[in-house]
Amino acid sequence: MNIDHCLDRIGYRGDIGPTLDTLRGIHQAFMLTVLFENLDIHLGRKLSLSPDRIYDKIVTKKRGGFCYECNILFYEILSRLGFRVEYLSARMVQGRSIGAEYDHMALNVHLEHDYLADVGNGQSFREPLPMDGEAGSTPESLTYRIGPHGNNLALYYRKPDTDWRPRFLFSLIPRDRAEFSGMCRHRQTSPESIFFRHRIVTMALPKGRATMTGMRLTVTHGVEKETRMVTTDTEYDDILKHTFGIIIDGLS
Repeated sequence: MNIDHCLDRIGYRGDIGPTLDTLRGIHQAFMLTVLFENLDIHLGRKLSLSPDRIYDKIVTKKRGGFCYECNILFYEILSRLGFRVEYLSARMVQGRSIGAEYDHMALNVHLEHDYLADVGNGQSFREPLPMDGEAGSTPESLTYRIGPHGNNLALYYRKPDTDWRPRFLFSLIPRDRAEFSGMCRHRQTSPESIFFRHRIVTMALPKGRATMTGMRLTVTHGVEKETRMVTTDTEYDDILKHTFGIIIDGLS
């Protein structure tokens, strides 16, 4: 794994010392350049937790990935820059439904204080959040912060003038990468998995987001939002190329 190629891939040109400013800059750069996408699942291609295979996919082939892939690559980048970082297991929350352990992967980065990093959750916070909940982040009209939830912690979010809601629950127990293999397989093969049922591509924009779910394209710029249906496979491939910057042979 070539760290210079990784930093070139995300367009990061700042300081690389293991500091909060570096962590913040790399986190934001990654979110603005690497797609959250699950298209390989719909091509029948098995997704891997291997850092080398993920590097080849995201850095060499300039693809994106889903949570495990993006956060494993981010872990490798941070580790090579001298950060002390650990994998965390998180459980996504949908209404009153709470996912299983290892449902989602996030990272704990140890500096003077501990910070939650997560570059693999689609629309989410764009800069690391302090675990003590003392500061938040407000991208895309949503505010995020960390707070207690029973015996665990939670990533909370809210829209303006609404109550806080948990996005996912997690603990600070360090995990091994291999522990996520079962849920990674489940996410790819189970009819219960949204990633198995739908093609999803989403990328943060400087002042918004572009997302394709199935054949529906949604683009936001600030408070403006445009949604339309994509009617042909040719149009779908063209949007992948010109809006999201990726070309995938055999998708149509």
